[in-house]
This record gives sequence, C-alpha cells and structure tokens, in this order.
Amino acid sequence: MKKLFFTHLFISAHMLSLFAQDQFTKTICNDRVISSYCLDVTYDKTVHLIFPSGVSYIDLGSPNLIAGKADGAENVVRVKAAVKGFKEETNFSVITDEGGFYSFIVNYSENPEKLNIEMKDFLFENKLENRPESSMEVQFSELGNESPKTVDMAMKRIYKTNKGTVKNIESKQFGIEFRLQSIYCYNGLLFFRTEIKNDSNIPFGIDFLTFRIIDKKVVKRMAIQETVVEPVRTYNYLNSVTGKNAESTVFAFKKFTIPDKKQLVVELFEKNGGRHQRFVIKNGDLTKARTFEKL
Repeated sequence: MKKLFFTHLFISAHMLSLFAQDQFTKTICNDRVISSYCLDVTYDKTVHLIFPSGVSYIDLGSPNLIAGKADGAENVVRVKAAVKGFKEETNFSVITDEGGFYSFIVNYSENPEKLNIEMKDFLFENKLENRPESSMEVQFSELGNESPKTVDMAMKRIYKTNKGTVKNIESKQFGIEFRLQSIYCYNGLLFFRTEIKNDSNIPFGIDFLTFRIIDKKVVKRMAIQETVVEPVRTYNYLNSVTGKNAESTVFAFKKFTIPDKKQLVVELFEKNGGRHQRFVIKNGDLTKARTFEKL
C-alpha cells in the first residue's frame, strides 16, 4: 500500500512537472524567425557582399569559412572557403552600422554562380510595418535608446542642411579653412557638422582628426590633463579634399558637456604635410545646440 502511494506521488509530481514546462515554455513561431539567404562559396574564388552601410560584426558558423571586411571598404564583406570541398552546410551572420541583421546559409560549390552580391537595404525600405523576415534591426549600446537607422537619418538630414548655426569657430591658414558649421542635439546625442574648404590647388590629405577636452590654461611644467571624446558615428568621413573644393562631415557623440576651466580642442592633421588646423569649442557653444526638430 505504501509502495503504491509513493508510486502515485511520483507520477503526480512528474505530470505536474510536464504541466509546468508546458505552461512556461513556448515554441518559436515562424514569424519570429529571420530567414536566411543561401550562398555558395568555393576555395579558389572570393564572394563579395556589398551592404548598404558599414559592417560592425561578422560571425562564422564553421572554420570551413573565412570572411572579413575588404581593405578600405567598410561595407564590403569578402567570403570564401577555408577548406577545399567541405561537405557540411554551415552559416554566418552580419550586423551593419545601421542595425541591419543578415543571416546566410552556406554550402560549398566548385563554381558559384553569384560572386558579387548587393545586399539591398530591406530595413525600413517602405513602411516600418512591412519589414521582411530577412533583416532585423539591432540596437547598439553606444547609441543609447536610439535606433541606428534613426541616427543615420538624422546625420543625413544635418549633412544636407547647408545653413550654418555656429559662427566664428574656425581655423584658417595655409589656404585651408576648417570650421564648425552647426551643433544639434537629439535624444542624448550631439551632432557636429564640420567643413573643410581647400582654397589652394594642392589636395589636402587627412591623416587624422581629434576631439580633446583640455584645461584652458596650463601652468608650465604641469602635466596636461585631457579627455579624448570619440564619435560614435560619422557620416561622410573624409580622406582628402581636392584643390578648390569644400567637403562637410557630420559627427555623432554621446551627450557630453565641458567642465569649467576646460575647453574642447578639435585638431585636424594633414597627411604628409604641415597645414594642420585647430579650433576651440567652449561649453557655452554646446549649450546653444539646436534641437533636431528644428530641421
């Protein structure tokens, strides 16, 4: 009788466990699954995928594949087989700067038909509610709560706005003019629109550009305390400006302010040259930033 009681208790507990699993687990529905693109690769040829924006993440499902961004091209991924004639199907995934997620199922083929593929920007192509299953928006921690696509759209709009909102923050020497055109703020982000104008006939090659918060006055023999401010996104990043030409760039930053007795120094360095430029932004300039809605 006691054995029968414990057997009944065990069966009841097992049924309760199955009931609990059924209550607290769910099957993944098809409308939650991001569909994958089918791709063939080979050992002796390279497949190039051209994405609508820069690539920030690549994950390979197998050591049978080798992939990476093409040198000098942020939005081009090259893929090929690392092992000749591999038999097992594998996969890889790509995330772009605009938040697009792309998934690929990969098989080996001696002669792939598709070697150069343009990945259309399906994300937000028409109405937001019509997003296809092949791409999904990804959030980036450096952008806070804002979507990558919204940040990209904001930068494009600022870039196309020719009207300047900032005056007299510039550097002009050696036939080069480097100036801050406007400052905008939007949802925890700051946007700087800068312009490089080359009035000379000699191309101005850009080595690098820095944003540093430093002390306004530095006592001799005293170490300089500085904080480097890095952009989280850049639109129309420049490598050079040809003679008699002007180009603009938009930089996006996490919201920041400049402490008292400090200033933001922006320095532009010429590659293989000495026509360096430098201007200063004060905290009062940041507080006058326009809201994005005024665009």
